[in-house]
Amino acid sequence: MRIAVASTDGKNVDLHFGKANSLYVYEYDEEKDELKFIDQRTVEIEVDMKHQNPKIIKAIEDCKVCICEQFGPKAAIYAEDAGLKLVSDEGAVEEVLRKYIDHVNFMKNIKI
Repeated sequence: MRIAVASTDGKNVDLHFGKANSLYVYEYDEEKDELKFIDQRTVEIEVDMKHQNPKIIKAIEDCKVCICEQFGPKAAIYAEDAGLKLVSDEGAVEEVLRKYIDHVNFMKNIKI
């Protein structure tokens, strides 16, 4: 599963989805429980424009999830239509990724 994080420096999740001009992409191998950095992607953001969601979604179209500091309702609609899950969190990239992965694994093991 590919996961993108919106980060200015690759160390902290610190960008709003609609203004995410820098995204770091990771590959999570569920069988090995390993996370590997793939690459950094840049999006040309126009400072004056409010919603630039389609550009950002296009840049990470191979990802299933994007973790960002915040996202708005329009971003959620665009992302859902593209099959991308948006997750709001902030902090150190490694911690945020591990927290998300642990949550996904926990939810898979719940028996109803």
